[in-house]
Amino acid sequence: MAPDALKTRKRSDYKFELEYRTRWSDNDMYHHLNNSIYYFLFDSVVNTYLIKHCSLHPPTSSQIGLVVHSHCDYFAPIEFPAVVDLALRVVKLGKSSVTYEIGVFERGHADVKAVGEFVHVFVDRESRKPGKQGMANNLKEGLQNIFVDSAKL
Repeated sequence: MAPDALKTRKRSDYKFELEYRTRWSDNDMYHHLNNSIYYFLFDSVVNTYLIKHCSLHPPTSSQIGLVVHSHCDYFAPIEFPAVVDLALRVVKLGKSSVTYEIGVFERGHADVKAVGEFVHVFVDRESRKPGKQGMANNLKEGLQNIFVDSAKL
């Protein structure tokens, strides 16, 4: 998606939110959140949703999600101290894969600071291959709850 379209994202475009309080160590030498922290945040919001709303229990689940793609478009910096709202939605839901979009908002500001994309492929823990039936029903049902039709984006 074109970065200009992503810049118009609002919190209401997403279906799940997670709060994060920045830490002094999140800053880089330019005094704003280091790029690697955004990927840490993406992983955190996605896995929090999977654990709380999709019955995923990573240490014992027979299926695991492998990240096969991720990227981030940055629009404005965030610096310590700040409270960040991580907003999550699913934009593509396949048989064994899911594409998430994450909006990063700073508390007290309406404009989106960054928008990320994160793609999981759910595979069998042992074989590391997608199962014939695709992802487990509990995963698919939970992810469907935050799905937003890409035709409406």
